[in-house]
Amino acid sequence: MLSGKKRQEQIRGALIAGTQPISAGHFAKQFGVSRQTIVGDIALMRAQGEKIVATPRGYEYQHDNRHQAIIACRHRPEQIEQELTLIVQAGGSISDVLVEHPLYGQLRGELAIRTRSDVQQFIRKLNKFKGHPLAELTDGIHLHTITFENENQLTQIKQNLHDAGILYEPAS
Repeated sequence: MLSGKKRQEQIRGALIAGTQPISAGHFAKQFGVSRQTIVGDIALMRAQGEKIVATPRGYEYQHDNRHQAIIACRHRPEQIEQELTLIVQAGGSISDVLVEHPLYGQLRGELAIRTRSDVQQFIRKLNKFKGHPLAELTDGIHLHTITFENENQLTQIKQNLHDAGILYEPAS
């Protein structure tokens, strides 16, 4: 059995090289340890500055080769799929959702949605678990961290959301 340090080095290597998120359960089977041991390894690695992100599908390494922007949105719950789809169709990825809560301050949910398939999976989970989006806490107003390859994509994302009445633009 590998030491914790060696296991963490191999986890880091797999996440950096990976193109898809990797679950704690997958690592647990690979190394013959419990899922909780892997969760602990990841926590230690993150505390040491590793850019590991937990997504609904598993862990991934956050690569800094893309541009990021934060956009404000506001919509009804039934427009969630439309919002996410408009972003990914224009070449963007949705890293997270953030809301400003009056009691808890900023609340953030990791999303890591890059493809139409990711959007569909998120919507299925939302429906299956009868989930409540964070934006319900703020009358639909929320922020998304969006990653994109070039400024034209960001412009297109904002235009698509504006045209759908989803981009939050306070009245002038």
